[in-house]
Amino acid sequence: MEIQENFINKVAQSGLVTLDPAQFYTQGERVVYDIKDNLFHGLMLREKDFREFVKEHNWAQYQDKLVAVNCSADAIVPAWAYMLLANRMAPYAKEVVFGDAEVLETVLFIKQIAAMDATQYAGQRLVIKGCGDIPVPVSAYVELTKILTPVAKSIMFGEPCSTVPIYKRRD
Repeated sequence: MEIQENFINKVAQSGLVTLDPAQFYTQGERVVYDIKDNLFHGLMLREKDFREFVKEHNWAQYQDKLVAVNCSADAIVPAWAYMLLANRMAPYAKEVVFGDAEVLETVLFIKQIAAMDATQYAGQRLVIKGCGDIPVPVSAYVELTKILTPVAKSIMFGEPCSTVPIYKRRD
């Protein structure tokens, strides 16, 4: 007696479109430049010393890197110091932001998402993938939701087999 089993892939038939936020990951080496190493006695920045450092430092080492500039010490650092660093790194680095590694990742994801053509998802039932190999900041999920809400028929979070509803257009 032969038993024939027909498996029906209901997820494939559902018309759901899965969007993986990891596709917005920017490739490249990440670097955090901590200005604390330029502080006088770990407390404050001295303009003369800092300007000498800026003049002598090898900025080419930031070639094609993604750079976050910050100060991890509780110190007095004027805004112009960060501006000088950005000015010198910009010709070499792919990106320079003020903040830590998390801020850098957020900025990178948001720039990529902002460049996306959201109209390709017009009228679609979307599932924004919730887990994967690349860590995605919550800010990226927020940005995707903000950009896709005006065009999508519905937005869900998770995996097609187990989703959390986020938005459904009322027609």
